Amino acid sequence: MAQHRCGAMVFLISLSLFVVAHSQDSSLDNGQDIPEHKNAQGVEETTEQRTWEASEVGEGNAADKQEHREPVTVVPSTGPPQKDDFQEELVIRPLQSGDIYASFQFRTLWETDFIGGNKVSHYRLFPKSLGQVISKFSVRELHISFTQGYWRTMQWGQPYLPSPPGAEIWVWFQDSVTDVDGTWSELTNVLSGIFCASLNFIDSTNSIQPSASFKPLGIGNVTDHRFLRYATLPREIVCTENLTPWKKLLPCGSKAGLAVLLKSEKLFHSSFHSQAVHIRPMCQDTHCTSTLWELRQTLNVVFDLHTSGQGKREWSLFKMFSRTLTDACPLASSSKIYVDVSDSDEGEQFELSPATPLLSPAVALGDRRTFSVYDLTQQTTFGTMLSFNLLIRWKSNDGHMRRPLLHAERYVAGYGLQTGEIHTLMYNNHPYRSFPVLVLDLVPWYLRLYIHTLTVTSKGKTNSPSYIHYEPSKDRVKSHMLEMLVQLPPNSVTEVTVQFERALLKWTEYTPDPNHGFYVGSSVVSSLVPSIVAMDTNATQEHPLFNSFFPSKEESSFFVRIYTEPLLVNLPTPDFSMPYNVICLTCTVVAVGYGSLFNLLTRNFQIDEPSPGLAKRIANVIRKMRGVPPL
Repeated sequence: MAQHRCGAMVFLISLSLFVVAHSQDSSLDNGQDIPEHKNAQGVEETTEQRTWEASEVGEGNAADKQEHREPVTVVPSTGPPQKDDFQEELVIRPLQSGDIYASFQFRTLWETDFIGGNKVSHYRLFPKSLGQVISKFSVRELHISFTQGYWRTMQWGQPYLPSPPGAEIWVWFQDSVTDVDGTWSELTNVLSGIFCASLNFIDSTNSIQPSASFKPLGIGNVTDHRFLRYATLPREIVCTENLTPWKKLLPCGSKAGLAVLLKSEKLFHSSFHSQAVHIRPMCQDTHCTSTLWELRQTLNVVFDLHTSGQGKREWSLFKMFSRTLTDACPLASSSKIYVDVSDSDEGEQFELSPATPLLSPAVALGDRRTFSVYDLTQQTTFGTMLSFNLLIRWKSNDGHMRRPLLHAERYVAGYGLQTGEIHTLMYNNHPYRSFPVLVLDLVPWYLRLYIHTLTVTSKGKTNSPSYIHYEPSKDRVKSHMLEMLVQLPPNSVTEVTVQFERALLKWTEYTPDPNHGFYVGSSVVSSLVPSIVAMDTNATQEHPLFNSFFPSKEESSFFVRIYTEPLLVNLPTPDFSMPYNVICLTCTVVAVGYGSLFNLLTRNFQIDEPSPGLAKRIANVIRKMRGVPPL
């Protein structure tokens, strides 16, 4: 009987499990419980944005006309609306110097409404930590980057996504925020804990409110710059503690997909390393009836030919990252590798192994490029070895890199420790077209600018800016902010010079290594640069993701933002050995002089009589027995 009962129970349990599984399958087919992924062609991104005009503008609203206005980014979908979607890509560009540039991009699209104040409790692909930050602090856009090293524009060309050395963060808040400064302070402290960075040191002395730079990249008609905050930490050191929480934000982490290649030992042993997080709202259709949020995680790295110990000009995924690829992220709807083969026509300069017949033309940074595409979602990419290792072998050292149309440099001039000059050089390498640039400078308060000494010269002549916005600093309260719109003549070098005076800090305000100097953040130069080729407005999913971050509908120009080098300025530094000598001398005087006097004043003195002899003690014992007083 017991055996029959157990058999009946097993039969009933099996029948119930079959019914539950069948019901789940039907719910999945209906698309109600778990949204299915989009295919590789299911998302098509087009972008509309107002761009700057290169013509002359007036004094009052010049920056508003020149800075690109709020772009309306649209992601139309051919199928039913999806709740979330994840895409990943790796773009590899061999450089003429023998180095190699690798750019990772991981994009998560999520259909939800944070702006409306709705509470979101379910997170699938979008990281919960960032979703709670957006909801709690009413963030409209968030852009944060951590960079180690300086991007050499004249050797490597323009980066896909620029960033300054150190840490940079700029945030657009919603217009419902009443206390922007308080919210900004709380947000930086929270982000400091998420990314294990020193963002909690951001305060009013190193953050500003730009008036024309850093327009919103997402949807919305935000024009009030009271809801914008920008800050930099040029001395921030990027290490594994920053990379680990960044990788944890990915849906697959570092266990599958392209994130497997993100090995910290190889990434930080490079000439340039930059990781960033960009969050912005986007339109889902052309009429913007529904919105979604885009989380774009980027990582750019340049591997040096000599630093890596390479004996010859040959690169592979294993030599760059010490790992190979075995599969794509199972949660990704698109996982591809793009290799820029534009500089190697018909394999004259380098060859790829394994070769691929898939080629994708695209217009990147105003130049027409050609990419070899490897789709990791196809099992044929990995072959019979179930492992993918891309090999790039150089065949010729001939070739030249086209100079970037816009380049900027900055340095400190002068002698002594009282006054100095800041020189900013902006190069317009276009042979016959001029264009305006918007320059933003954030100078600490301990460098007191003489704004009346500001001069702008081009080709030996004075070049008057058409727009200038300057906010003076307050000692230990706020920094200098200088924004100006300058027209760069064709094939010229424009120099911006301003004098400053070094302040003498309090001895508690100096860093532990004051003789090393103090860092001044990079200048930000933004412009619409004339394009060499016509911009292709028919963007498809086959184009790399970086091509859609700073899009432009205008065919004659494209948006570029570049950063100069950070400055290292020496300040008047006192002799910190003197306080040590004074402390030692004071302690000696206190110990010898005051200590001895205090000991004499507080000591108790007592008179001790000498011990009597043996005969006297015996006599006293006898006298005590007789009742006579002792001697």
